[in-house]
Amino acid sequence: MKPRPTLLLYCQHSLGLGHLKRCWALAERLSSEFWVILVSGGAPPGGLAPPKGIDVIELPPLAQDADGEIVVLNGADSLEDVRRERTRLLVQTYLQVRPAVVVIELFPFGRRKFKEELIALLDETRRSPRPIVATSVRDLLVGRGADQQKHDDRARELVDAYFDLVLVHTDPRFATLDETFRPTHRLTKPVCHTGFVVPGAPAGVSIAHGDGILVSGGGGRFAERLYLCAIDAHDRLGSTAPPMTIVAGPLCPDDAYARVREAAGRRQSIDVWRTVADLCEAMRRAAVSVSQCGYNTALDIVRAAVPALVVPFNDNGDSEQTDRAQRLERLNAVRMFRGSLESGALAEAIRDVMRFSPAPTELDMNGAERTSTMLRVALEEKWRGPFRPASASLEGPPHV
Repeated sequence: MKPRPTLLLYCQHSLGLGHLKRCWALAERLSSEFWVILVSGGAPPGGLAPPKGIDVIELPPLAQDADGEIVVLNGADSLEDVRRERTRLLVQTYLQVRPAVVVIELFPFGRRKFKEELIALLDETRRSPRPIVATSVRDLLVGRGADQQKHDDRARELVDAYFDLVLVHTDPRFATLDETFRPTHRLTKPVCHTGFVVPGAPAGVSIAHGDGILVSGGGGRFAERLYLCAIDAHDRLGSTAPPMTIVAGPLCPDDAYARVREAAGRRQSIDVWRTVADLCEAMRRAAVSVSQCGYNTALDIVRAAVPALVVPFNDNGDSEQTDRAQRLERLNAVRMFRGSLESGALAEAIRDVMRFSPAPTELDMNGAERTSTMLRVALEEKWRGPFRPASASLEGPPHV
């Protein structure tokens, strides 16, 4: 049996789970052609497990708070000490496995607050034997306001200095990199639009109400306000309203989760779940979806073809979800909530979406498959023949 080349995939999720779940979907597909080592730098999500067939190395977890500041999640060590240990573990892992391919999620287009550990890793990749190095980004990048040009120019410099290619996980008919990334000088490295990355076949779901209103907020870290407003909106829908199920998310803080459960507990037809096995399948069984509009949630909505009301997360001027929601609305795939989030307006929007039939949306969802092919071809072109991974890549999982 031909040995698989080693691929190191770095992922840092900070606010939600979108980045991690997309990396899991990528890793699952990549594992058929590569020995995948996923280095994860965020909090391990409760109730969810990574795909089988990959090795996972957990760095000491860091996250961002509501103000965008980096915080230590274990609470025991200083931020400086945690950063130093993360850098050591990341570089040690790379040196032990000597991967044929390195994929870094989002950086340098984002994750600049983690640049110390990532530049240390990238400096190692410049030494022989040099791997294929790719950056992996979603459909839409977050705007940087007045610093946008400086940010884009610096990202372009880093891509051209360290990376071999840019993988953009979107259908170019929906969005292209140059719409949200505009450096003064063009990238010299190839930009590959892969199609959207989605998980494999649904694995079934456990949920109380298959034909009701499904409310979700991605990982749930910043969705309490939406959940409480949805509960009050359900009251306004009257006695004939369908039952409501709220999927709070594994990152919903415990105190927020308790408040949501308490509010729902005073109603007879509202259930609250921490997680479900497969949100897309839950949406397929629902009459209406009410949610935020992160990358994974948006694709679940499209695949489920559910009448959907999206309430984009836009704290701190973050326009990514609003931009995505507007694009989907132009395709007649969703309805977007506008204005101040209050129960009367939300109830009226839910009534409207109950009468809404989404249009079929032919977006390319083969991003994981195409990414695997692109990386395999990049290796074959580099080595001018079939895979010839270094022997160090075949010694088994690292122990760090």
